[in-house]
Amino acid sequence: MTVQRFLEPRSLAEAVQLGTEDPSGAKLIAGGTALTIMMLQGFVMPDTLVSLGRIDDAGFRSISVTEGRVRIGGGVTLTDVAVAPEVAANLPSLAYACAVVGNTRVRNVATLGGNLAEADYASDPPSVLISLGATVEILGPDGQRTLPVGDLITGFYETALPDGAVITAIDVPVTPDRVSVYEKFRTRSSEDRPCVGVAASATFAGRALDDLEVVIGAVAATPQRDPALGDRVRGAELDDALARSVAAEYRRDIEPMDDARGSAWYRSRMIEVLVRRSLRALADARDAEVDA
Repeated sequence: MTVQRFLEPRSLAEAVQLGTEDPSGAKLIAGGTALTIMMLQGFVMPDTLVSLGRIDDAGFRSISVTEGRVRIGGGVTLTDVAVAPEVAANLPSLAYACAVVGNTRVRNVATLGGNLAEADYASDPPSVLISLGATVEILGPDGQRTLPVGDLITGFYETALPDGAVITAIDVPVTPDRVSVYEKFRTRSSEDRPCVGVAASATFAGRALDDLEVVIGAVAATPQRDPALGDRVRGAELDDALARSVAAEYRRDIEPMDDARGSAWYRSRMIEVLVRRSLRALADARDAEVDA
């Protein structure tokens, strides 16, 4: 099957309308860095492409900080997220995660909204956004709604997005005392997806933990996390013993997959190493702030 129509709507509402007219044969396309590869390999064969390239709705291609949140338009490229001062200042782990996706050519056209909509199990930004408590704004045939990023990705390249829906924005809460890190481990080239990616964030009351979130990407169909972790460690000091304990729990509880980037056996051990490393980095950031 070859593409018969390439449509260029000028508004998000028009894009949704065009995307739902033929849900089985139409695909929305933003940067196209993933979809075009899937088309070339025959995994998806749309007869209609609905491009988001000419959408000019306010906020779709911009980043703003308002009322304790960073709002990133769904059409903002990964490069623009990575270099935005407001992202670097408030969400350094997200800036880094976007800066290490693929290569410069990919980051210059791939969008954050498209990255999430693709639901690639080995992508960098989703686990970081989950660790930061981010939500997505979605415009679909039934109107606007908000969904946690953790509920958006439901399986291998599967999401909770209705047919024709567009991720219009990503909202990330900004907590002044939150520290966050992202560890990306590659087994192949520097441009490759991660074999294991660990996103961690924490807030502290002095040296004691007030909240802790650890999310593992690239090891299963969806990012993996322990929803009870924050409550379990609240009030404890994040020291080497706790870091080792949490890392061992994640290694024990996650059943990773095998693929070309690493075996399940190897991934299991790297999960433990990278979780421990991430938690030590959080503790170092805490100590720097407490001692400042």
